[in-house]
Amino acid sequence: MFVARPSLLRAVGTAPAFRATGLAPRVARTALALRRSVHTDSLTPLQEIQRLNAQRSNRPCSPELAIYQPQLTWYLSGLHRVTGVAVAGLFYVGALAFALHPWFPAMDSTHAIEFIHSLPGWLKTTVKLAIAAPATFHSFNGIRHLMWDVGKGLTIKGVYKSGYAVLAATAVSTIYLAFFV
Repeated sequence: MFVARPSLLRAVGTAPAFRATGLAPRVARTALALRRSVHTDSLTPLQEIQRLNAQRSNRPCSPELAIYQPQLTWYLSGLHRVTGVAVAGLFYVGALAFALHPWFPAMDSTHAIEFIHSLPGWLKTTVKLAIAAPATFHSFNGIRHLMWDVGKGLTIKGVYKSGYAVLAATAVSTIYLAFFV
């Protein structure tokens, strides 16, 4: 305590006028009185593990998700994330192909179009379905999220209504893009 007191006096009252008022010693005593002592124990490694296990046993456990009834909002939220990754991955592959074009000039757009044209119809339709479904779902669900951002459709009924609307719009647009475009 006596070791810290001169340093506190120097830190608190460096100006001579401040020291002359007699306020500096009172401030230093108050600062020392507010100091909190921390008690530490020296434990063996075995005692540390035992204490850690005791602390862990008192932590609250998250409930198992299997006890909850799955809802539309769960599925749409997860699907929105998955389709976001899929659409972003498709854009990255396209950007990478464009960036690597100078080193692989044989793979230009003319060759890609000829390759796609040579594929059987069922395979082209399957690929279009695989591309259209995530892209349209992510787009329509993104519009749904933008509506939520402006405060529209935030009731339980509104959330479910917009969720079913997203699924319907996704189905119609995916079928149109895969079979008629």
